[in-house]
Amino acid sequence: MSADKRRFIYSIVQFLNRELSSEDISEDAKESLEVASQCLQTAYCLAPEDTHLEVSQSLDELFHSATQNEPMKKKAPPTVAEKEEAEKLKLEGNELMRAEDFTGAIEKYAKAIEIDSGNQVFYCNRAAAHSKMNNHYAAVEDCKRAIDMDPAYGKAYGRMGLAYACVDKHKEAIECFKKAIDLEPDNESYKSNMKLAQDKLSAAGGISPGPQPMAFPGQSPLGNMDLSGLLGNPALMNMATTMLSDPNMQNMMGQLMGGGGMGGGGAGGTGNMDNLLQAGQRLAEQMQSQNPELVEQLRRQMGPGPGDNNDPPPPSSN
Repeated sequence: MSADKRRFIYSIVQFLNRELSSEDISEDAKESLEVASQCLQTAYCLAPEDTHLEVSQSLDELFHSATQNEPMKKKAPPTVAEKEEAEKLKLEGNELMRAEDFTGAIEKYAKAIEIDSGNQVFYCNRAAAHSKMNNHYAAVEDCKRAIDMDPAYGKAYGRMGLAYACVDKHKEAIECFKKAIDLEPDNESYKSNMKLAQDKLSAAGGISPGPQPMAFPGQSPLGNMDLSGLLGNPALMNMATTMLSDPNMQNMMGQLMGGGGMGGGGAGGTGNMDNLLQAGQRLAEQMQSQNPELVEQLRRQMGPGPGDNNDPPPPSSN
């Protein structure tokens, strides 16, 4: 490998390491940059002591010097007919969103972007579809693209806040909702979602806890909820205690935990875990049937999770 190539890679690593100290980059982005820096150092056998590879100008300074007199080459703007075609594709995507065909909607928005990549609405709408598919990080990226084009796009900040909230990045969600409220001060949805994010951040001690893997399986009426929050709810625990004191419920739970009716779950560890999860689901279903108001209250208290009604709505207004 030539020394010039190693100097070039060394400059890239220096640039990445400088970016790690930037306050304009999220913690997730910094983690990715750190991984990229480490991978380059490993691939090209670089180490901090390789200062002999350092050049007199930084990579961004070299880039600026090389391009300052070069005219920007931009893609030709779409014609009127192309804009109309892109708008038609967007409307088709909106219809697919209402029909809950989110994969089809993403395809329509992507085709609209291919034709007219300068329309921020297409990216924001695609972000909503990504969120519906639980692709929340893809939604964040599309919202960022929309904001790059229109820094005053309140809906993009709001949708990015929802996407961050769905992956338990509550600090980032709050910042997004604050910006959305600054741009649209009368939007009550942004205010209520920010309050939810603030409550969850406070409950986590001011630190975004990251996704919680513990959830009832399948299509449980309780959805994906934090187990510690459930166990700390007195009304829920009182109802569970009352239900488990019923002889019929005890018999059903005993059969499940013992492997009866599970298709030969057996006494192995996997079978016992399957029985435990099914027993939890049956208990949740009984709770839903006996006190749906309490279950709905729990949904709201636990905040937005993947697939619940706090996900972005279909983009009918764009």
